[in-house]
Amino acid sequence: MSTPLQIRTAKKTDAQLIRDFIAELAEFEKLSGEVKVTAEDLERTLFGDRAYAEVRIAEWRGRPAGFALFFHNYSTFLGQPGLYLEDLFVRPEFRSKGIGRELLADLARIARSRSCGRME
Repeated sequence: MSTPLQIRTAKKTDAQLIRDFIAELAEFEKLSGEVKVTAEDLERTLFGDRAYAEVRIAEWRGRPAGFALFFHNYSTFLGQPGLYLEDLFVRPEFRSKGIGRELLADLARIARSRSCGRME
């Protein structure tokens, strides 16, 4: 039996979707006027020669439901990389389905697979 939820790594063609998620998150946090990023900025900084962060996209029955944007940091005390969650957002119509929890679990699996000493 397949689950209606799929979580995947974002690709360059998702730049506008990620921008839309960021705008929706800002609206939720009543910070819409703060959003300056464009889809082109995201293409360059997330999918260019140097990716500064990574994004996981949650889809519910094939429809974009949410995202998590994260990047690595480094602990000098542990001598290990860490994973830092910058943003996690689930669209209102998809809430209460466990999508946020699954995105967090997905990131924890990534952190373990990359030998991260912590996840923040």
